[in-house]
Amino acid sequence: MPAMAAANPTASSVSPARRVAAAVLARVERDGAYADRALAAEATRAGLDARERAFATRLAYGAIQRRRTLDHVIERCAGRPVAQLAPAILDALRLGVVQLLFLDGVAPHAAVDQSVELAKAAGGPGFKLVNAVLRRAGREGAALLAALGDAAPREAALLHSVPDWIAELWWDALGSEQARALLASVNEPAESALRVNTLVADPAAATDELAARGVATRPAPDPLAGAAAAPESATLPEGLLLDAAFDPAGDPLWEAGALIAQSRAAMSAARLLAPEAGSRVLDLCAAPGGKATHLAALVGPSGTVVAVERNARRAEQLRRTTERLRAETIVRVETADAAEPRPDGPFDAVLVDPPCSGLGTLQGRPDLRWRARPEAIPQLAELQLRILAAGAQALKPGGALVYATCTISPEENEQVVRRFLAVHGDFALERRHQLLPHRHGTDGFFLARLSRAV
Repeated sequence: MPAMAAANPTASSVSPARRVAAAVLARVERDGAYADRALAAEATRAGLDARERAFATRLAYGAIQRRRTLDHVIERCAGRPVAQLAPAILDALRLGVVQLLFLDGVAPHAAVDQSVELAKAAGGPGFKLVNAVLRRAGREGAALLAALGDAAPREAALLHSVPDWIAELWWDALGSEQARALLASVNEPAESALRVNTLVADPAAATDELAARGVATRPAPDPLAGAAAAPESATLPEGLLLDAAFDPAGDPLWEAGALIAQSRAAMSAARLLAPEAGSRVLDLCAAPGGKATHLAALVGPSGTVVAVERNARRAEQLRRTTERLRAETIVRVETADAAEPRPDGPFDAVLVDPPCSGLGTLQGRPDLRWRARPEAIPQLAELQLRILAAGAQALKPGGALVYATCTISPEENEQVVRRFLAVHGDFALERRHQLLPHRHGTDGFFLARLSRAV
């Protein structure tokens, strides 16, 4: 964080990971930056190694995700509303409290002292308040948290740091017991999963090559497989799970196009569609390209994937992804409106992955809970229905269509499919899945496979 270091030399005494975390908080809270992008930029600028980057991620993501709960503790310990605190002082307090109350392996004196140094770097006398508040939080914070309940949605929303409307939505959709478990999971780290690109690498060989470099992986359980599934079908063939911090972008396999970071839930979309080798597939709303390139690996060099993305910048990102994964001869990127009828059908299979509220990805997108708005959900549902209808129109008789969202919101999921089926009598629902982070250990995805009558 060069600006803080220039303002006060005491910034140099703050660990690099904490300086990066503070910079990320500032960019997210004041500039409206996305947390994942801000973290990537700041960590690269600071030259963090894998261990420091992992700690910076825990700090920044934790302080952003748990903002509401942290501010509750800060206000009780400071005796004033957080709105009265200078932004840099509030950042230092949030980082300090998240270390004291939520992160294992951090010495309390280090959490306090480093946060005080961050406040000193901001200038002014605010560091004295940071010192006093954090010392009090160290003594009383655990009791303040223990006093929070979860008997009702609004209580649980404060305890688990989400807006009230998200807790109420999940209470209604899942019932109180499942909603509590889901809320307890959304502040945990997201799974670290990789997909081996079978266009250029064999999963077993990639696993061995990673192991030779000290990167331990294990097979990725298929979240769609039932408990009675045969062992060979209970894992995603190209999926790998990681237990330790790993930056795939710095690995030779990444440079060779053999790896992509992708959750098991996202991998399940292409697997559920299961296009045959050589088939012609339509992928609507295809950026950034994880699912499109997975489909390309499934259909192989003799197949075709038409990947449609309306946003020109995201379409260019999609093209770069297909090139890195050596799928550019299979995937044809088209910048177009996915809700418009297709002139180039019919397709053998269609994936509809429309814009959604994203509520299933709160673990990996820490600022999303504060950006999402309940009033946007009905508008999203109407758009989703239009895109689904466009995908259905492009599907051949006898073909399969998968509707996939990364959210936990019945109005965008089950209700969209129900409304679609009510007016498309030639389609039938084959399978439906709602993946939940606390039950499946991956992102919260809704997946429905539909078939069109011959």
